[in-house]
Amino acid sequence: MPLTDKERRHLQRRLREERAQIVRILDRYQDEQSSTERERAGDVSTFPTHPADEGTDTYDADVEASLAARATEELHEIDAALERLYRDPERFGVCERTGEPIPFARLDLIPWARTCDQERRPGR
Repeated sequence: MPLTDKERRHLQRRLREERAQIVRILDRYQDEQSSTERERAGDVSTFPTHPADEGTDTYDADVEASLAARATEELHEIDAALERLYRDPERFGVCERTGEPIPFARLDLIPWARTCDQERRPGR
């Protein structure tokens, strides 16, 4: 069954909320990167106090970079979903592989979903 106007409005709100949250995450990451750049420029007030801390800091930076990359990918998916919703609202929520409606419960959890989750399960 196609999405109702009320469901589409709900999903639009969810997409905007998710987008705002990701933008905050990426802004925080950018702020941390700016802080790291200041350290490289000679601000010693933030250097680790023990050599072992340097390894931990490197690991933390790698994890944060990975999370930022994932958030960036998710942001692109959300922007693409909003574009699909604005461009052709009647087709929003239709599985790109099967042409079947994506269940609203799935879209409520992952409003940028492009496909039904059934095709990912073995035997379906």
